[in-house]
Amino acid sequence: MIHVVRKLFWDFEKEEQWLNEMSAKGMALTHYSWCKYVFTETPKNEYTYRIELLDNVPTHPESIAYIRFLEENGVECVSSYVRWIFLRKKSSEGAFDIYTDLESKIKHFKRINTLWNSVMWLEFIVGLANILIGVTNYFNSSSSISLVNVILGGLLILLGLVFLRAGAPIRKKIRKLQQENLIRE
Repeated sequence: MIHVVRKLFWDFEKEEQWLNEMSAKGMALTHYSWCKYVFTETPKNEYTYRIELLDNVPTHPESIAYIRFLEENGVECVSSYVRWIFLRKKSSEGAFDIYTDLESKIKHFKRINTLWNSVMWLEFIVGLANILIGVTNYFNSSSSISLVNVILGGLLILLGLVFLRAGAPIRKKIRKLQQENLIRE
């Protein structure tokens, strides 16, 4: 039987945890698209899930080679969305950790942080541009459409602040891992 769950996550670790909880209930992820998870019924705890942000899109030759490498080691790429891939491995085959050393964990979190920062700055820049266009048009022509630009700009800046806040745990995790790495060296 197929089950569809619509859910939004800002934190990939919480999303991973939720996918593993679903696996514990006997639900195996078969497909993902934006905020839509498709599951089929399987034996409880059959799979362990991990989510990874690739350097490139999954169709890029480097990504294809990496996914092939994972598959050769018993990991299945269940689904992908933009640069995110959803991976699973049979729980009976033991622990499933993509990153076994601190450097690779730090690198992964930095990729995610770069993505959050890019979206955040895009929102800020486009929002500020809209506000400036709206204010300039208002003083030059007293057009009521200028108000739309100002409101849209304000909303985009607020959205940028949401991304700033949503990226805070990632930045904190990077600092923690870097400090841990310094202690180990």
